Amino acid sequence: MSSEVLILEKFDAVARLTLNRPKAMNSLNGEMLDALGQAVSEFAADDSVRVLVITGAAPGFCAGADLKEVVAGMKAAPGEGDFLDRASQVFAKLAAFPKPVIAALNGVTMAGGLELALCADILIAAESAQIGDAHANFGVYPGAGGAAVLPRVMPLHSALYLLFTGKTLSAAEMKSLGLVAEVHADEALAEAALKLAAGIAKKSPSALRRMKEVARASADKTRADALLHEQVMLRQHLRSADLHEGLTAFAEKRAPVFTGR
Repeated sequence: MSSEVLILEKFDAVARLTLNRPKAMNSLNGEMLDALGQAVSEFAADDSVRVLVITGAAPGFCAGADLKEVVAGMKAAPGEGDFLDRASQVFAKLAAFPKPVIAALNGVTMAGGLELALCADILIAAESAQIGDAHANFGVYPGAGGAAVLPRVMPLHSALYLLFTGKTLSAAEMKSLGLVAEVHADEALAEAALKLAAGIAKKSPSALRRMKEVARASADKTRADALLHEQVMLRQHLRSADLHEGLTAFAEKRAPVFTGR
């Protein structure tokens, strides 16, 4: 169910979440985090949803955390949960989402907004999008992936450049660094995201789930251990109905219909 701060939509096998605080550049507050966490849990359990898209209401994707709530959390008693705890929990839940996640960056994406985008598997962006970490501009330290995750998904020196300078880069520049996979005209981004998601949704859910599990875990493993993990997943997949369907469809020269089993 949609709330005022988060719009939930379904397009066949694709679900879309739209951050909806446009007057605040979709900055994250407690209400939005709660709605996002609930929606992620619901879509994870919904077998009819095969791909998740996250975007923001115009004119931006997400400018980060609502600083009023961050400051209020600094007054919490020792051991008392605060805004940053809630954000970390929701971001971890999104990063562990068992299905492909696409972040469609339709405008300003910085600080906690970039950290939110880093929880996705694929990032695409509008031509006008401005993307950066920006924490350093305000003497703030990243706490949801800026320093920890950004160097894992782009060259180390480029990540440190963004972290240290607080600069934002264009979507095209981020594409050249490998962070953004596709750049589209502003007016075409929403449709492009749904088209990309719909194409992925036709693939085997079980194969995609196993690919995602191995790929996301590989950064914390040696090459040998990552290959072993892949082999374990392959052995499991060899007994799947989806593999049988894929090979049968290939032999019969027809499009496969995957069930995720």
